[in-house]
Amino acid sequence: MFYLDLFAALDKHRVAYVLIGGLAVSLHGVERATMDIDISVVMSRENLAALIAASRELGLTPALPVAIESLGDPELLAQWHEQRNMEVFALRAPGLAGVTVDVLLHPPLGASALIERAIAFDVGGVSVRVAAIDDLITLKAAVGRPIDLADIEHLRRVKERQA
Repeated sequence: MFYLDLFAALDKHRVAYVLIGGLAVSLHGVERATMDIDISVVMSRENLAALIAASRELGLTPALPVAIESLGDPELLAQWHEQRNMEVFALRAPGLAGVTVDVLLHPPLGASALIERAIAFDVGGVSVRVAAIDDLITLKAAVGRPIDLADIEHLRRVKERQA
């Protein structure tokens, strides 16, 4: 299964990442359909090189007509974010229509802090680092789409049940 292969490759290449978005919401126990995989990563050249290696192993390709190596240049990514309002660097999975890995470029919470507070879930024998509920709520509030607002309400209920 692609999702497990992705997280295994991220672990194998020691990518400092955290799962955010709809899939993270689902792993916290909220029924949520989504096909894309949203992650936040430490934006260092070393970590981005590890992400590129994992992406190549899985055959991921950029959704934009740019070389995968563009993902390894934090200054270029910052420029695209500033000048083109690019929020994510999307990678397409081969043979899986509609499935993308979206690398959030500048989350309102730093990737290092997200990773520090992340919860490790064992999914099919693969460890997946998932953003903590409070961090997901903050990230979703920053976006504010109707689906994000609904996710926030569901996540708050999950958190109340856990207390």
